[in-house]
Amino acid sequence: MSQRISVTGHTSVDYLLSVEEMAGPNASSPLSDCREYFGGGAANVAAAIACLGGDVELISPVGSDFSQIGYDKELMKFGVDLSKLYHIPDRSLSKAFIITDGHSNQTTYFYWGAAAKLCDVTPPRVPFVHMVTADCLFNAKMSQAADFVSFDPGQDLVTYQKEPLNTILENTDILFANRHEIHLVTEISGRSFDELQNLIGMIIITFDKEGSILYENEIIDGRCVGTNETKIKAVLAESADPTGAGDAYKAGFLTAFVRGYPPEICCQIGSVVASFVVEKVGCQTNLPDWNKMAKRYSIHFPASDLKQVP
Repeated sequence: MSQRISVTGHTSVDYLLSVEEMAGPNASSPLSDCREYFGGGAANVAAAIACLGGDVELISPVGSDFSQIGYDKELMKFGVDLSKLYHIPDRSLSKAFIITDGHSNQTTYFYWGAAAKLCDVTPPRVPFVHMVTADCLFNAKMSQAADFVSFDPGQDLVTYQKEPLNTILENTDILFANRHEIHLVTEISGRSFDELQNLIGMIIITFDKEGSILYENEIIDGRCVGTNETKIKAVLAESADPTGAGDAYKAGFLTAFVRGYPPEICCQIGSVVASFVVEKVGCQTNLPDWNKMAKRYSIHFPASDLKQVP
């Protein structure tokens, strides 16, 4: 039986907008597509973990419209435990307006809604937490209330202050970031990447179609004697929309990690799960179960065997 994963962060409605080119200041651009989907980084990760057969609970603020639009039923259908949600009756769900251009560049505008109340909440004590982008003060408290912390700073990183970010980093066991976010983490925290490597046991940096890099500390007699660097290829698929690929990657990694797979294989599984999500528009519309993932995994990583760990 694998360990339960608690996922904290946003549950929101995503408005996915497509344009050929991003509009600059004081300019407009016609939309080639506009769609509405269930989303939010924490909900996306939790849904994907549940589909893969993981034991997962969502710890997230939701507004009065959460049940009205059927989002609760959708997450329960996946198998996500919703017993620790924070219901904010006088607020609506968060909303993300995600604009993607013809070159797969993205710009996001986020309305916090119910999530704005997260800073007033006292987080529960949990054994294993994955903190998705959210209020920095809540995440700082959450990082101190968990035995094991996985952290994804995400796009809310621009709102973080130095002190709470460093509190989070000092309690983080696994750090996920893309190529842009890791530079912002170093800038806000005042720590170099080398210092982050010494502080955090495992760092995974994603590079879109170029794959990802796993940095893992080598510990001997309780002392870090170096860092192993492993490059993981991306699993490329015909992309309908890149939104949610990063959330899917983390869900795949974490599901495999709590089942005891080595970190390199966890990264490979993350890449495979992400390849499913980009094939359809919407972060939760094409989530694979473990068997579907394993079948595609065997094609792209034939030298590895997922049966090695039950």
